[in-house]
Amino acid sequence: MLENMKKEQLQGCIINPCEVMPKLSSKRKEKLSGFFMRTMLGNIRTKMRKYCGFTLVELLLALVIVGILATIAVNSYSGYINRLNINRAKNDILLIQLVIQRFYTVNFKYPESLGELTEQIPLLDPWGNPYQYLNITTTKGKGKVRKDHNLVPLNTDYDLYSMGKDGDSVSPLTAKASRDDIIRANNGGFVGLASEY
Repeated sequence: MLENMKKEQLQGCIINPCEVMPKLSSKRKEKLSGFFMRTMLGNIRTKMRKYCGFTLVELLLALVIVGILATIAVNSYSGYINRLNINRAKNDILLIQLVIQRFYTVNFKYPESLGELTEQIPLLDPWGNPYQYLNITTTKGKGKVRKDHNLVPLNTDYDLYSMGKDGDSVSPLTAKASRDDIIRANNGGFVGLASEY
């Protein structure tokens, strides 16, 4: 067993008993040497057994730390994706608003639907829902018009908005279903989250 172990591993651990006790007889030296070697080998084996791997507690602690870091990373990433989608919806609404304004400049009226626009525009928001458009100037009754917390219409020309992440929306912005909507308000003076208006 001793022969299989590398000399470097044992260096400094094994002391030759003959050097320690030079005045003993050769038989006594051999007996002490064998005993000394067995004792030292036993100590080395015990130390190697004691330190050769990770304990269950150490492994569980490492798993807990990795789990916590993964949770933080996933939450940060999903927050980043949500902000990215909101900004994309804002930019889409600004682009559609620009195309509608061009249509108004040429035809002296707002389109009845987004399908009347000849330029290519995004029809779906980042969450896969169609952008909502309502021409207020030709709408009979103001029931479908988007309203703020005082129930005052957001726009006087047309409403343009995304239903947001949940894909659900109702007329007043104070409703829970409308808090995540991306809206156009003040006739284009504000484009952003309904909860920030």
